[in-house]
Amino acid sequence: MRGFAPPLAAPSIRPALLQEQADDKVRCLTCERRCLIVEGGLGWCRTRKNIGGTLYTMIYGDVSSLSANPIEKKPFYHFYPGSVALTAGSWSCNFACPWCQNWDISKVAPIAKPRRFIAPADFVAMAQGLGCQGTSISFNEPTLSLEWSLEVFRLARAAGLYNTFVTNGYMTPQALALLIEAGLDAMNVDLKGEAAAVQKYCGTDVEVVWRNCRQARQAGMHVEVTTLVIPTVNDSEATLRGLAARLVSDLGADVPWHLSAYYPAYKFTAPPTPLATLERAYAIGREAGLQYVYIGNVPGHPYENTYCPACGTLLIERHGLTVRACQVQDGRCYNCGQAIPLVQIRHCENPMPLGGMRQDRNCHAERSEASQPMRG
Repeated sequence: MRGFAPPLAAPSIRPALLQEQADDKVRCLTCERRCLIVEGGLGWCRTRKNIGGTLYTMIYGDVSSLSANPIEKKPFYHFYPGSVALTAGSWSCNFACPWCQNWDISKVAPIAKPRRFIAPADFVAMAQGLGCQGTSISFNEPTLSLEWSLEVFRLARAAGLYNTFVTNGYMTPQALALLIEAGLDAMNVDLKGEAAAVQKYCGTDVEVVWRNCRQARQAGMHVEVTTLVIPTVNDSEATLRGLAARLVSDLGADVPWHLSAYYPAYKFTAPPTPLATLERAYAIGREAGLQYVYIGNVPGHPYENTYCPACGTLLIERHGLTVRACQVQDGRCYNCGQAIPLVQIRHCENPMPLGGMRQDRNCHAERSEASQPMRG
């Protein structure tokens, strides 16, 4: 264990919650890679290590990125509109996406970076001190910070804050159950494409993502879905129609679908997503029966807004990360009375401009969640 103190001497090194013995190895049960790890070895994500026959997380409270962001940045458009969430990320990922927009934190081993420890109680106190309405675990894959997130969520819920995840959705059923029990209120899930593309580029099984989206919805969690529309990967008419149809059948016509523009990053050099492609994807989603389809990363575009699916009235006007106006009254369209699936609207009845919030340079991130690692 060169370079590390004994397991419990460093605050970021804690026993992993989900593990099982397998002869002389340990199996990680945090995500569906279910890595079988030898003594002294690391899992695929490089955040779990077998030390003396016990699996440890190496990133408990190890925060790479921290900022108070509008909830629209995640993006969540139907969950506490106009509110602000204190958002933290750590290191590494369990997907192999070659276009990762946050590669500077997701593609590095945590042991190669300086550590900045934040205890769960301190994080929640920080959120309260900044006047945030909630918490979010994002930037890199939050499932890898399971142990820390669970404690944050319990404390945040007790303090009256909401809790969110921006995730690729590849956690095990056990991990998802723990998150729900601890107080995870909402997930924005990256739906990266159809099965063949996800296996080819990410090295994972997209059926796991669909399963977890369904289970989260069935448990009463608020779920929104984001697709980074990437030329040559998932931008074909057939792919987009397939995704839209399955969103309707698996999650319901009222699940919000965010279509984000890709920009070249990390190892992928395809040109940026044309606006026309996003607009066509939007049309495909609406034709499939989805009631709430959005175009992201194009500030000022009319498809940033929320419209009543029954009468077409503009209900929530947005510009980038700012909620300019909200005309949802008691969960219904003010014009025709159509029920609008919107979680807790008190923050958008009198929206406050969020232009003063930090907006990081890489605002076209894969999850609309781009932050620079904390320095020093």
